[in-house]
Order: sequence, then C-alpha cells, then structure tokens
Amino acid sequence: MASQGNKIVVKSHDNRPYVEGIISGTDKPGTVMQISPAVEPISGRYTWLNYDRAADGNRPAGPLAVLVENWKLGKDATTAYVTGEYCLLWIPQAGEELNMLVANIAGTGDLFAIGDLLIVDDGTGKLIATTGTPESEPFMCASTTAALTADALMHCFYTGY
Repeated sequence: MASQGNKIVVKSHDNRPYVEGIISGTDKPGTVMQISPAVEPISGRYTWLNYDRAADGNRPAGPLAVLVENWKLGKDATTAYVTGEYCLLWIPQAGEELNMLVANIAGTGDLFAIGDLLIVDDGTGKLIATTGTPESEPFMCASTTAALTADALMHCFYTGY
C-alpha cells in the first residue's frame, strides 16, 4: 500500500485547526466520519461516528470529516480509537492530499491506479472502489497499489464531490 509519509493529512491548503470531538466506535485514523445525530455535545465537543448515509434521510449528518492520528495522546496513524475517547478530525477541502483507510473487500483482489475514484463505504467509513452509479465519489487515488490483503492507508486526493 502506498501511503505518503506517516500522517493522515499530507498536504492542506492552510493552517486551519483540527476539529476536536468524542469518538463513538473503534475506528482508525483515515476513516470518514460524521457527527452523531441527536447526541448533545460533551464539554462543547460533538460525538463522531463512521460514515452512515441512513443517519439523515440517506445522507450523512453534517460535514464529512477524516479521523486523524491523535498526537496529543501519543498515538500514531495506525492506532484505533476507543469509544468515549477524545479525538481529532480534519474537514478536507477539494484538492487536499490525505492518507485514507481503504477497505480490503475479501475475494475482490482490488487493484488501484492513480486517478481511480473511490466512494465511502456506508457503515464503515473506509474507502472502496466505485460500485454501481454513486452520487458522490469524494476521493481519488494518488498512488498505484497491488491487491489488498488487509485494510491499509492509501495516498488520496479529496475531490470535493
């Protein structure tokens, strides 16, 4: 798998701050997240869960964000969070480069090439190869990879659509 460096955010447009939140689940950095609907903030921080289209009329609730490594707690880009833990997120802008978690879909032998468009897997927040006729393909491969044998970080561009 061809990630770019050891951070989730590779290149951003500016120095805007990371979003602070509370995690709901055991997701790893590089996962697409959304605000947990109908959950009140805790000390001013919203609760975040992995991407779920059904959360709000077949659309994700609120902005899409990418879970990043929590360097404030000494964690790296491969360490999963724990439910209730303080988390850091990045709300990407079109053209930014990120190392995103791509799902290994058993039996598919997915290969990825630069320029391939990716969709967010509903219910996991991991990226997968485009299937069917999606309304949104928010990420594009920025590296070429061999067939996955496990979920892995992959260098991607955020397309913004």
